[in-house]
Amino acid sequence: MNNFTYYNPTKMIFGKDTISQIGKQIKEQGINKVLLLYGKGSVIKNGVYDKVVESLKSSGVQHVDFSGVKPNPVLSTVKEAIKAMKDNSVEAILALGGGSVIDSAKAAAAGFYYEGDVWDLFERKAMVNKALPIFTVLTISATGSEMNSGGVITNEAENKKWSFGSPLLYPKVSIIDPTIQFTLPENQTVNGAVDTLSHVFELYFDGTRNTDMMDELSEGIIRTMMKHVKILLKDKENYESRCEFTWSSTLALNGMNGTGRVGDWSSHQIEHSLSAFYDISHGAGLAIVFPAWMKYVQHCHVEKFERFAERIFDIKEGSPEEKGIKAIEKLKEFYKEIGAPISLKEVEIPREDLNKLAENAALLSPIGSMKKLYKEDILKILELCYE
Repeated sequence: MNNFTYYNPTKMIFGKDTISQIGKQIKEQGINKVLLLYGKGSVIKNGVYDKVVESLKSSGVQHVDFSGVKPNPVLSTVKEAIKAMKDNSVEAILALGGGSVIDSAKAAAAGFYYEGDVWDLFERKAMVNKALPIFTVLTISATGSEMNSGGVITNEAENKKWSFGSPLLYPKVSIIDPTIQFTLPENQTVNGAVDTLSHVFELYFDGTRNTDMMDELSEGIIRTMMKHVKILLKDKENYESRCEFTWSSTLALNGMNGTGRVGDWSSHQIEHSLSAFYDISHGAGLAIVFPAWMKYVQHCHVEKFERFAERIFDIKEGSPEEKGIKAIEKLKEFYKEIGAPISLKEVEIPREDLNKLAENAALLSPIGSMKKLYKEDILKILELCYE
């Protein structure tokens, strides 16, 4: 296990009928005016918007609406939000939505005080030195952004889907009411499950040795998510399963699950290229990429893949290498069972585009920690995504 510092200042309020608390939580921080950031209107249809506005008004907090954040959030929208924040002299951002909205809020909060192009923060040309306070009401569990300090935005002009982060970008308060996810379309529940599992895999399969405690935590999240996503696909309003699903998603990437490990993150980087060019769902892309990456790097840490096979899929027969191969196939079968795509063919990405995608993913190469990957490695993994 590696040395680590664990820090997470986000206050989490979890459970039924908790949205009404957001106004009070904001007011207690001495904030009187917020930018209310959300997507394309689902929060209005399901009533969440009205609950939030009522809470803000009852606490004497003014709000300025800014809508239109895309599922794969883009830089141009972030810049528009920054302008709206400055024009209206807001004191904080309240993100109402899933990871796309919260990531946009983080970028806007950092860009509010930065005098240059906010993309500089993603290019590592500048650091975040100050940011507006961020509050969130989560409506889709997937990214863990409600309780971490990072985010991902696409620069659509350059086809770069890149991440950034800062300790200044932890949300002050986040609220999760699992009941508001009852109305989610089935594919969003599936994508949220895949995204959650992928966050765990990035940490579990990073090549770090002697991580028994963290492996146990990761395996618990994996088993819990795999169990409850199947329940929710049959009974989407099962409250107890929604609780298990939403909290598992948060724990997967709130920092705790990463202690003592560095994380690999190459599968995410490869997927970011897919969704930067084709605007496919991040979860769908990860369902395709991760098993292919596993197959390519399995030889680098055979013991961990054997453990994964035994602990997650109860595979007991065969050599360590054979167990790992069986487990990767079992994972693909699970993804297929819940309705996630498992090949690039299914999402209609042309095979002749693989070189372009590999070049894009390799802009920050070498990527990964289990195995350092360069363009030629990434291209081989993308070829495996067609099997």
